Amino acid sequence: MVLKRYKPTTPGSRHTVLVDDRMVVTSKPTVKSLLVAKTSVSGRRGEGKVCVRHRGGGEKRKYRIIDFKREIRGIPAVVESIEYDPNRTAYIALLCYENGVKSYILSPQGLKVGDKVIAGDKVEPKIGNAMPLSSIPVGTIVHNVELIPGRGGQIARSAGSYAVLQGIDNGYAQLKMPSGEIRLVPERCYATIGSVSNPEHSLEKLGKAGRKRHMGIRPTVRGKAMYAEAHPHGGGEARGVVGGPAKDIWGHLKGKKTRKKRKTSDKLILVRRTGEKVKH
Repeated sequence: MVLKRYKPTTPGSRHTVLVDDRMVVTSKPTVKSLLVAKTSVSGRRGEGKVCVRHRGGGEKRKYRIIDFKREIRGIPAVVESIEYDPNRTAYIALLCYENGVKSYILSPQGLKVGDKVIAGDKVEPKIGNAMPLSSIPVGTIVHNVELIPGRGGQIARSAGSYAVLQGIDNGYAQLKMPSGEIRLVPERCYATIGSVSNPEHSLEKLGKAGRKRHMGIRPTVRGKAMYAEAHPHGGGEARGVVGGPAKDIWGHLKGKKTRKKRKTSDKLILVRRTGEKVKH
């Protein structure tokens, strides 16, 4: 894929840089049984109170049902199309199995229409195939990794992300996560070979505010532009500095670690994302 730049004929197009996916995306969704209506909640919970700020509006979407578990195993499938999914940064691939069942999976980088993929305990470790970590050669790049066997992929699902299998010992696989953290995952957990598609997504520049509104994201006002009662950074007669550690609108410190000190999964972490080795 290549990045597409626009002629500066308008202020919005002057700095716009988008991914040109015409060579990758092959069709629009055609299988209606895999589409589910998605209601916009505008960042509000059950009683109508805002729980996520700066959300609302945006284009209507339908949710694509993705098979994160790769439930159909031992049966080959052909990639019918590569499609755009408005609910995620990666592309999705429509699979048609030999028994006639169709399903969506996250499309790996390099997967093409007409390719054959399969999921199973003893299959060839090629792009798009899914298998337990115990069957994958050491050093292989994987994505859509399970943390608990049978739960479905939870790790490395966004555009361009992947994890690296570094070794297997005592029933656990050592995985280097996209964050740099090295942790243990049960070797029976399934993973898909390859990295996730659309790695250029992080290089996009939207160019104008309207494109952000189409995503359902509303404007954010700076704290120091508010008055003193509205925000910890607010107040002052003129433009001033924050004068202390950054806080959110409720007065909580920004950047403060929220992970529990004694979390059950701490024993599975070998190296933190900071590079610090964990002593057990």
